Amino acid sequence: MQPFIEVKDLSFSYSLSEQEKIPVLSHFDLTIEKGSFVAILGHNGSGKSTLAKLFNGLQLPDSGQVLIDGKDTADEKNILDIRKNVGLVFQNPDNQIVATIVEEDVAFGPENLGFPQAELRRRVDEALKAVDMYDYRKHEPHRLSGGQKQRVAIAGVIAMEPECIVFDEPTAMLDPKGRQEVMNIILKLNRQLQKTVVLITHYMDEAAQAQRVVVMDNGKIIADDTPHAVFAQVELLKSVGLDVPQPTELIYQLKKAGIAFDKDVLTDEECLEALSRKFSEDEHCQ
Repeated sequence: MQPFIEVKDLSFSYSLSEQEKIPVLSHFDLTIEKGSFVAILGHNGSGKSTLAKLFNGLQLPDSGQVLIDGKDTADEKNILDIRKNVGLVFQNPDNQIVATIVEEDVAFGPENLGFPQAELRRRVDEALKAVDMYDYRKHEPHRLSGGQKQRVAIAGVIAMEPECIVFDEPTAMLDPKGRQEVMNIILKLNRQLQKTVVLITHYMDEAAQAQRVVVMDNGKIIADDTPHAVFAQVELLKSVGLDVPQPTELIYQLKKAGIAFDKDVLTDEECLEALSRKFSEDEHCQ
């Protein structure tokens, strides 16, 4: 697949003063293909959120490059195109909602770019339909649930029609129902609308739905593979303070107890199949 985001030998530090800097990323490399769905995991301070801001040009590298569809974020003339092409969704939707009516909030971004009224109407309607919030277009955002607010914030990004959307812990403040609503939208954006999706999350079950999982620790990548391959490395993930999906954890604990399984599992369905097969084998042996 064609690369959409390329991070090349990137180093980045936050400055506390002219003399004191906190290094976050060092000689960091990462490529994300166009149309892919990549989850990024890591404990607090691992550099995940900084990476999201580097993708969008909100932060610039101390050294190295971030290329978005071949355009360098450090080149000022590219910034407008890059921010049109890489939308950011943060964990608190209240920080992204700026208007008192849902459809006006969704229109805010494209309206500032000067689109004519007919094009603006099309973008707003399509974005709201994409997140199943069209029926709420005349509502006041502050009266919506947390999950609905986040869907409105996502619609505001969709209305800009970016090639890529980066979600920085978008479900962290939501209840289980709201989390599921947002995850359904994320999957729809990638699978049906072919958007490149980068999901930064603390929830292992969300990361398990991606095509690829990247695990960060202290500004470096320590694992990068399919969800099955990454979550099979239970000891590695636990060593950096991360969990694994519950089905994976169950089979891992059974293996530690001496019960053999022929493959690792990731989903509830795979776990049920593995347990059923194991019980069937045991009954047959008896």
